[in-house]
Amino acid sequence: MPTPFGKKLRDLRSRAGLSQDRLTERSGVSVRMISRYENIELLPKRETAERLAKALDLAPDEQADLLAAAGYRPDPPPGTAREHAPPRAEPLFQSRLVEAADKLAAAVRVHWKREVEHRQVLDPDPLAVRWQAETGLSDHWEVVLGSKSLGAQDVPDLSGKLEQIADVYRRVPSGRLVLLGKAGSGKTVLALRLVTDLLETRRSGEPVPVIFSLGSWDPAVDLRAWLAAQLLRDHPGLGQVLPDGSTLAAALVENDCILPVMDGFDEIAGGLVRDPLEKLNRTARMPLVLTSRAAEYREAVAESDVLTAAACIELTDLTVDDLADYLPLTTVRTSGDGAPLWQPVLDELRREERTAAGETLAAVFTTPLMVALARTIYSDAPTHNPAELLDEERFPAPAAVEAHLLGNLVPTVYRFRTEQRRFEPERAERWLGYLAHHLNRLGEHDLAWWRLGTSMRRPARVLAMSLALSLAFALVDSVLLGLLLGFDPIQFTAGVVVDLAAGAAIGIAHGLLAKYRGAAFEPSGIQIRLRGKRSAPRRSLARRFGIGFAAGVLLGLAYGVTREVARGLILGLDPRTVLSLVLVNSVLLALVFGFGAGTTYALMSIWERPLDLASVQSPAGLIRSSRRTVVVQALLFAPALALVVPGTVWALVELLQLLPPRFGEWHWSPAEGMVLGLYAAGFGSLGYVLGLSAWGQWAVFGRFWLPLTGRLPWAVPEFLDDAYRLGVLRRSGVVYQFRHARLQDHLAASYRSAGQR
Repeated sequence: MPTPFGKKLRDLRSRAGLSQDRLTERSGVSVRMISRYENIELLPKRETAERLAKALDLAPDEQADLLAAAGYRPDPPPGTAREHAPPRAEPLFQSRLVEAADKLAAAVRVHWKREVEHRQVLDPDPLAVRWQAETGLSDHWEVVLGSKSLGAQDVPDLSGKLEQIADVYRRVPSGRLVLLGKAGSGKTVLALRLVTDLLETRRSGEPVPVIFSLGSWDPAVDLRAWLAAQLLRDHPGLGQVLPDGSTLAAALVENDCILPVMDGFDEIAGGLVRDPLEKLNRTARMPLVLTSRAAEYREAVAESDVLTAAACIELTDLTVDDLADYLPLTTVRTSGDGAPLWQPVLDELRREERTAAGETLAAVFTTPLMVALARTIYSDAPTHNPAELLDEERFPAPAAVEAHLLGNLVPTVYRFRTEQRRFEPERAERWLGYLAHHLNRLGEHDLAWWRLGTSMRRPARVLAMSLALSLAFALVDSVLLGLLLGFDPIQFTAGVVVDLAAGAAIGIAHGLLAKYRGAAFEPSGIQIRLRGKRSAPRRSLARRFGIGFAAGVLLGLAYGVTREVARGLILGLDPRTVLSLVLVNSVLLALVFGFGAGTTYALMSIWERPLDLASVQSPAGLIRSSRRTVVVQALLFAPALALVVPGTVWALVELLQLLPPRFGEWHWSPAEGMVLGLYAAGFGSLGYVLGLSAWGQWAVFGRFWLPLTGRLPWAVPEFLDDAYRLGVLRRSGVVYQFRHARLQDHLAASYRSAGQR
């Protein structure tokens, strides 16, 4: 049922002759939100209601009526003291959003504070990151500042340095800022500093700055929907379902409670430039920060337009003075003649007439990335001397120096930055190369544990999953047969055949779901509790039943066909009899298993609750949470299937007995029903855990298949955490990323050049 606001909005829009799309163009409010306001019990925030009223070109009294329908009082007349105006009424859901935003801000603040410490941004002092305004790529200042009459004195000075970025951002009234720079120039560090500074001074109710890696955004996907999905990935607690069926994450995004800091416009998959910028310009009212390499952004602007209402700044190169202020503080070591370690390099860079090696090194040391790599390789390693970088024969061009620095990072940190060497440098480099190759094949920079194995070709994935499931089923089958019948070679052989078929069935189901739902099964972001408000909306029950039914049908067919064929061979039945048994019993078992699995999977949502907002703060935390959830689900799934499947068979046999005798006789054995229920419980729950869940996919590929084939170590979580601790990887929410995209590309290229796949 729509609210009075929704009804009034629909009537006023119809009177104005505007479609929802046209109203979206005028107001900047998405079509989806307009549709929700007009059709369900959902109220807008005040700013959104005012934008809609302005877009409808309403008279003052009509604007006041529309705001009142949304629960707001109009602003006091000009000249009236605001403190004497009546307080604004605020819808209940608005206070709920404020509370959620404040909790999110606290979680984000803790995470990025730790990342600043881990990335040594302030150790010993931050590198000098400076920028200047790029007026040629900014929108008109009248649009940015929201004023049509501007003088030269009204245009703000946007130049600055690292510690001033929050102040510079606040000088942009539109809240839309583009940060440009070449590769490794410090854009991500600048975005990180902006977020941490804004969080330190944020007041309750203000938007929460959140960093999003834009490289994984497909412009075909609605930007707000993608932002909400990214929030849910990193903060599963925002999956709480609201009365209108949307999640708390979606509500925060739709109501501008999030300030998106979108890092890596140049990394959008497919190398697209025009379409993403056009999509961003459709959100002209949304404050945002965008980082990009300068060349790619200029290309996008040339093909489309500047980012609407956005100011633009571009990072400048480091100077020799910046290097002299930073590098000597990174170590107390000296060179062979007793001079400070970096003195020969700095002396060469300061020369008015540099050698060819000096010019090469000066060109390389213009970006914080290369300086940081050099610091790690030379200042932090007790036996390395940076004077070797002045060798003209080894390093005839900047590309040679950069390749040397990128190639020596991993060997250096694994040899010198760890007291107890857990992973040999050569093996670690090969494993990291596979991870980089995996990400490049996916076209991503986010290293998510649940996506390991998804860059494999689908037939290979199905085969690996089928083999893993068959082994697991064989183990369960051996236990069940041993307990029920004792060891019988014939029964054991027949059981192995059934196990292989059942494993193949769930493996195929895994492949089909991966094809139609995406390459990976996403972590659910839920926990199992017997109390509390239910998480899943009612309309999701049908979808869940369909998923469970499809998997159950495949399992039932595989079990029925192989069981009847094996029984026919053991008993020496003629082929016609075997065929008739296969046709009848396999179909019946498929329906029974499908109904049982679908019903059980749908009913499990009764106990599903969203995770607490602060319960998952790292990739390892999400692994533990997902494992705990899927194990509890299996413990609920198994006994439910053990009861539902035999009960369904009994009900079906009772119905079939009502048919005329010419359709045959139908019998029901409680003992056979118990065996069937146990098989369904064991195979169904295990098939769901390993074949149809994010944690199961991780267990099969990340913990079994990839280590077995030598592409990763057996201790994958420990390896990833070690690479993070050593500074090769960084963390963004619940995913890892390589320290820089250039390092990822370098490791992937080295892996491929070694003939690895």
